[in-house]
Amino acid sequence: QAQPECQVILMTAHASIDSAIEAVKLGALDYLSKPLDIERLRQLLGGVRDGLARRVALLEAENATAQRLGLCGMIGRSPVMQQLFDLIRRVAPHVRTALITGETGAGKEGVARALHELGPRRKGRFVTINCSAVVETLFESELFGHMRGSFTGATENKTGMFEAADGGTLFLDEIGELPAAVQAKLLRVLETGEVQRVGSLQMKKVDVRVIAATNRDLKLEAAAGRFRPDLYYRLNVVELTVPPLRARAGDIPYLTAAFVSEFAKRFHRPFEGVSPGAERILVSAAWPGNVRELRNVLERACMLAERRVLAEGDLPVSLLDSAQSGVIGAPSSLLAVHRHGKEEEVNQIRQALADANGNKRRAAARLGVSARTFYRRLHEHGLIEAGREETDSAEDDNA
Repeated sequence: QAQPECQVILMTAHASIDSAIEAVKLGALDYLSKPLDIERLRQLLGGVRDGLARRVALLEAENATAQRLGLCGMIGRSPVMQQLFDLIRRVAPHVRTALITGETGAGKEGVARALHELGPRRKGRFVTINCSAVVETLFESELFGHMRGSFTGATENKTGMFEAADGGTLFLDEIGELPAAVQAKLLRVLETGEVQRVGSLQMKKVDVRVIAATNRDLKLEAAAGRFRPDLYYRLNVVELTVPPLRARAGDIPYLTAAFVSEFAKRFHRPFEGVSPGAERILVSAAWPGNVRELRNVLERACMLAERRVLAEGDLPVSLLDSAQSGVIGAPSSLLAVHRHGKEEEVNQIRQALADANGNKRRAAARLGVSARTFYRRLHEHGLIEAGREETDSAEDDNA
């Protein structure tokens, strides 16, 4: 009980087949009878040592793989995420301004934190401001600070976000919500490295890495006159695009495992994972809210679940309806590609299978079609033998 991983070898003077079977059932590694065969004991202990060495090597390999396939708390084994991780590693030591784009809930703040943690300012502060949550009249004060008496309600001096992040990183989330007047002042700070508090005549030098994020197309916003083009180009020294969850459905089982483990610790519940049926639903769902929505769904399921393995019934009904429709509203749907020629469709099918490690159900979800449609296309292109659906489906379920 004190050390469950300890191996046990039982020795007894009362040997019998029944007692041997019972000992092994209770977890004994092996069973020795008296008089003790020292050479046999040496062989057993040698086997334990070799087995331990193999387990240690396996764990080291798994940890190395996890480190390679994840980054600063982000999980992504799909090619699109691996490309993103590689770009983060390459630019983090050098970039001073960067723009992160992607849908709401896709994980843009995680990318910003990775840039901070892998860069030379990792020991400095990581300061976040959500531009969509600030009252328009207070933007300038929040970013640059103010002096006491500079406006009604300014009862004391206030340090702005730029000063707070001096020597570190300032993350401007939802930068597209920034008012036009503040955009001009932000551009000036990026160009000069100096901030001026509201109500002050003095300029203060700051050394800040600025990372902005948005779910809008700022290039289109600039063309429409809603965002300054010069600020867009100043921020967009490096653009990092976070793919939506539907574009990396193969990552969902790994994200699910990580979230369930997190909530098991938080709720003090012995969760072991999700059932194959629940996993199929999770992989097939549309996820308009991306990783954030997946996390919230699993948090709710872990709060309500009565068993150690989360089942289909623990998931929201709306999610079940989304998965049962069999089609994800992905813009890269195979149905759309089908009109563009056989070669392009075959290439996309092969890529989806590679992303899903050969699991055809996940590949179908990745492409935004039902499993039935996916198998039909496999037949049409000679990528699967006739009559393989049931066998492959069972293999996918086991996987």
